Amino acid sequence: MLIDNHNRKINYLRLAVTDRCNLRCNYCMPSEGIDFSQNEKLFTIGELSKLSEIIVSQGIDKIRITGGEPFFRKDLMVLLRKLSKMEGLEEISVTTNATLIGPHIDELKALGITNINVSLDAINRDTFEKITRQDQYDTVHNNILRLITEGFKVRINFIALDGQNTEDILPMLNLTKHYDVSVRYLEEMPFNGGSRKFESIAWDYKRILAYIKEAYPNYEKLPSEETSTSINYKIPGFKGTFGVIPSFSRTFCGSCNRLRITATGDVITCLYAQPCMNIRDILRSDNSEEEVKKQILKAVGNRSKTGFEAQQEYKGIFAKSMTSIGG
Repeated sequence: MLIDNHNRKINYLRLAVTDRCNLRCNYCMPSEGIDFSQNEKLFTIGELSKLSEIIVSQGIDKIRITGGEPFFRKDLMVLLRKLSKMEGLEEISVTTNATLIGPHIDELKALGITNINVSLDAINRDTFEKITRQDQYDTVHNNILRLITEGFKVRINFIALDGQNTEDILPMLNLTKHYDVSVRYLEEMPFNGGSRKFESIAWDYKRILAYIKEAYPNYEKLPSEETSTSINYKIPGFKGTFGVIPSFSRTFCGSCNRLRITATGDVITCLYAQPCMNIRDILRSDNSEEEVKKQILKAVGNRSKTGFEAQQEYKGIFAKSMTSIGG
């Protein structure tokens, strides 16, 4: 079992398999993109599987596959097949932009990997294309509907971007009226590949809730797990639910159970912290299993208590893109 220096149980790994993405969302990276990592710096599928086995043996029982866009890796399903058979791993989930998932939906369902988070910041076509700078609306829309209708547990993550997509908050919420889906509204975070900087946000979770309350004053708060980053609600008569994630306000830090490892091996113990080490070369060395375990224990034993504390210790992370951090 992994216990951090603040007596929090760490059982959830966000594992990035690539830093590449086929969209160019304007809050994530500049229009020209970023300098993606060379292939030799990325974990191989075999290394990702070995790393997962080691960390699962230490008490991680939930792994979320992230990117970049995970399905940008043509060999991703090889990893997911291995993870689906891994003893001790209770939950596998994937965060995706839903552009490339279509051909894999049947196999994902067969493997029991049915928890899918879709990053979708607009339900209006024009707004979607302005934010993503790509023409993928129909593909994303069709894949989301297929996932929902085929019984996947779909969460749609919508980042509230001032002056860009807040008019889509209520139309996006209407999805929960007709479908058993969870729409979660996130505060904007200052990870944008250097495209801009800010010290505050216009749409924090309180404003998002107040805006929804004007249209649906009778929504009800739902119970949530202690480690949940989202505060969840339901509108009476709606099939689905909605939530808010205070990703900038960081109200959930006290119960954080997450560890992040990027596609190049950086170990990140807090989204607002600098990488504390790189595990890739250690994994590629002799006697790697015991050394990886040792370094993971060291990382977990030196976590910041909150994202605000981590932010004070490291200012440079805001120049990075979310696609290189691992979500």
